Amino acid sequence: MLTYDVIFWSIRRRSGRPKPWELRWKVGTKSQSKSYQTKPQADGRRSELMAALREGQRFDEETGLPEKELAALAMPTWYEHAKAYALMKWPGAAGKHRASIAESLAVVTPVFVRTTAGQPDPRTLRAALYQWAFRAVKPDGGDWLPRCETDALPEDMRKALDWVATNSLKVSEAAKPEHIRSAFAALSKKLNGAPAAENTANRKRMVLSNAFRYAVEERALLNRHPFLAVDWTAPATSDEVDFRYVPGPQLTRRLLNSIAEQGPRGKHLETFFGAIYYLATRPGEAVSLRMDDFTLPAENEPDAWGEVLVSESHPEVGAGWTDCGKSHDERGLKHRARNAVRAVPIPPVYVRMVRAHVARGVAPDGRLFWAARGGRVTSNEYCAVWDVAREAALTPAEVKSEMAAVPYCLRHAAVSLWIKQGVDPVEVAYRAGHSVAVLYRFYAKLLKGSSAHANSLIQKGLEEAEGV
Repeated sequence: MLTYDVIFWSIRRRSGRPKPWELRWKVGTKSQSKSYQTKPQADGRRSELMAALREGQRFDEETGLPEKELAALAMPTWYEHAKAYALMKWPGAAGKHRASIAESLAVVTPVFVRTTAGQPDPRTLRAALYQWAFRAVKPDGGDWLPRCETDALPEDMRKALDWVATNSLKVSEAAKPEHIRSAFAALSKKLNGAPAAENTANRKRMVLSNAFRYAVEERALLNRHPFLAVDWTAPATSDEVDFRYVPGPQLTRRLLNSIAEQGPRGKHLETFFGAIYYLATRPGEAVSLRMDDFTLPAENEPDAWGEVLVSESHPEVGAGWTDCGKSHDERGLKHRARNAVRAVPIPPVYVRMVRAHVARGVAPDGRLFWAARGGRVTSNEYCAVWDVAREAALTPAEVKSEMAAVPYCLRHAAVSLWIKQGVDPVEVAYRAGHSVAVLYRFYAKLLKGSSAHANSLIQKGLEEAEGV
């Protein structure tokens, strides 16, 4: 119980004791005492307690402490709070988001420490935090718990987490501006010290912001969000696609041909890669396509367009981050409601590709694509096919460069082609499945490049209106 009923007595000396100088005070009905080796120590502590009372702080009857000191004792460390936050978010989060939360917390937690003495190797420390502290498991019939509290840890992981637990700052200390700035700086860099992509840094800062919001709004550990006291600007970076390494239509066609030439698996996956290029699907969306999603024109209409309904995404994240225990998540479209559907027109060239693919057979459950040994196509399998295609379709210099480095570049190639051909940006954004704001951020140069054409159209309209 907290009370203002506090009485201080004079300091007394008790001879023959290791700490002879005794400070005594009474809170409510309970007497308190603390012994010190020297009288100045006792005097100093008495002054601190009396100052707290003058400031209007109430005292706790059980411990005899002012309420601010009592709150400090009860204040969890940042490491404890971060584990609680990750655990709170886990049940309702998708696998990718769970991994993103763990990754972000693993970056900032080593910043919120009172010393770096004895700090483990950074990679070991980050792995321990990411894989063990901020990843949850659910024992049979139990509740979600941090993995480090249920499973046997490797010795190096255990030592790393013990070091963090020992040296972690209290949440109130971590919230100080100097520590927040250090956290921002860490979130803006990769582990090797190179600048992180702007989108990556922003995503991680959002996780940190939400963790502090949890401390303010739900746990009442802080009175206000610490970001409000920090004036900080992120280092300038760019998330814009590097178009030097985005393949054009002719190179893309050579890549798809090289995929088809890799035997039965290559022929099977040509249509998978075609979905990424001709429909601008994400790989996780392409692997989930089913025959029922397609509406194809009549076979006697070779130049007619079809349509596909993209409604699912199965991004790879690792079995430890999903509820189903699979290596991929099963959810709706990215940043969309669970039952959202995106209707994407199919150009005739891909209509023919799909027809030929279906003629060769689809999976029993209607999926267009499956792995060589059955099941879902994994990134390991399609990336291996892609690497072989690059070696065949690119020049030696291009192979050593970032040109078409990953299958996702086919999506960039599709969106780039649409923009260059003058498709309305709103339509481009819809077909690609993201916002117009994201389109302008990643494809700003291409969109600005169409301004000359826009100017000519405007000039033509003005001239017609004025009879020129």
